[in-house]
Amino acid sequence: MEIKSAEFIISNTKVDLCPKGDLPEYAFIGRSNVGKSSLINMLTRKPKLAMTSATPGKTLLINHFLINKQWYLVDLPGYGYAARGKKQVEKIQIIIEDYILQREQLVNLFVLIDIRHDPQKIDLEFIEWLGENGVPFSIIFTKADKLSGGKAKANVNAYMEKLSEQWEELPPHFISSSENKTGRDEILNYIESINSSLKE
Repeated sequence: MEIKSAEFIISNTKVDLCPKGDLPEYAFIGRSNVGKSSLINMLTRKPKLAMTSATPGKTLLINHFLINKQWYLVDLPGYGYAARGKKQVEKIQIIIEDYILQREQLVNLFVLIDIRHDPQKIDLEFIEWLGENGVPFSIIFTKADKLSGGKAKANVNAYMEKLSEQWEELPPHFISSSENKTGRDEILNYIESINSSLKE
């Protein structure tokens, strides 16, 4: 898939204010500072589409971007940023859960995981929650350029092995780097294959 156009449409905190219509939506979520904005900018080849920030936890809204006038890329707030107050954490959790559970147009949720770290409890619990609620999702391991190829693969294998303790069928996964564009074609082709299957 080639991205010919990517335009920001709307930001909001309520699922019922999301765009009307039945275009498929692909949402991106992860812990704060996982490299979500950089990944979105890399996929769309628009360096400033999603604002990147040195301060973790800047995305507090549901952001919709219309891609090729055919589908939406949705940037969701990051979860688990401890420096936020308890009230704000709860508020963000409600925004995330409402969107994921109520948005019928959501066809796949990409869960972003920092490839450098061992499996984190907060990510594993979130993935488990997706499974319990029947939410279709895939995993994108980010920041692959920070590790050697062998170490990156070993970390991914260890992660998927950890997931296999809970899951009979493992979700699709991708290895990416916003720096050297790794994973771009695979992720976009995956989206295109889902879009094609929706038209059948």
